[in-house]
Amino acid sequence: MDQAEQLRNIIKGNTQNKRPLARVITVTSGKGGVGKSNTSINLAVQMKKMGQRVIILDADFGLANIEIMFGAVPKHNLSDLIYQGKNIKEVITWGPMEVGFISGGSGIAGLSNLNKDHLTYIIQNLAELDALCDVIIIDTGAGISDAVLEFLVASGEIILVTTPEPTSITDSYSLLKALHRHPRFSSELSQIRVIANKVGSSDEGHTLFNKLNVVVSRYLKLPISYLGSIPEDSLLSKAVMQQIPVSIQSPNAKSTKAYEEITASLMSRESNQGINKRGMAAFFSHIITGKKNY
Repeated sequence: MDQAEQLRNIIKGNTQNKRPLARVITVTSGKGGVGKSNTSINLAVQMKKMGQRVIILDADFGLANIEIMFGAVPKHNLSDLIYQGKNIKEVITWGPMEVGFISGGSGIAGLSNLNKDHLTYIIQNLAELDALCDVIIIDTGAGISDAVLEFLVASGEIILVTTPEPTSITDSYSLLKALHRHPRFSSELSQIRVIANKVGSSDEGHTLFNKLNVVVSRYLKLPISYLGSIPEDSLLSKAVMQQIPVSIQSPNAKSTKAYEEITASLMSRESNQGINKRGMAAFFSHIITGKKNY
């Protein structure tokens, strides 16, 4: 029995046990410095305010963006689960408002070489995340690395964060182009939504999206949708410096209100469109084996 077949059997077992499946949302960007991790954190906080149980996976391996922004130091990371035998609860760190996060660590590239027992342990632990939370937000690295593309290909929901800077728009297009060309990407199985960050007005946000959408539609024939915009906000910058999410520190800030609106829209889409929840075990199995349809 090959590795892919082993993982299919594990996932099938989880499904037959009727475990709840979490909604997995992957947040990404074409370049660094556009506010991707900040967006992940504030969306998580707003979801928590709506009664959702949320865990963030910091998949920007080698950089500790989420823990720095939360002002929390994790004792363990995902690599400790994979290689040191820690269980899933041991690698979760609880930040403000009991939003959980898992630091990615490193060494994910070696997953495909693990034996059956090791893989079973990892996938079964990841499957427990589906029972511990309602939403899992994957905060990827920035840019077009193979690791980022693997996470995006495995995700049914992608949020692309961009800004009005010409380089940000260009890099966002380049990311979508690389994703579109990936042999295992299916636009029919993935929804891509865009957040315009650091804009001067809502009109500027719509204009930014329209610029991106014109070239994406013309050259890639890839459907993308507009999720909303986050305004430039000195209170947000202050919150980042103080390592507290603006949604907690300044509930009345204009950026906080924007995150509230975007989160409400995001959560309403789930009920209105019947988002297919894949769960965390199937998400990672897709990455490990490079196969579809678990």
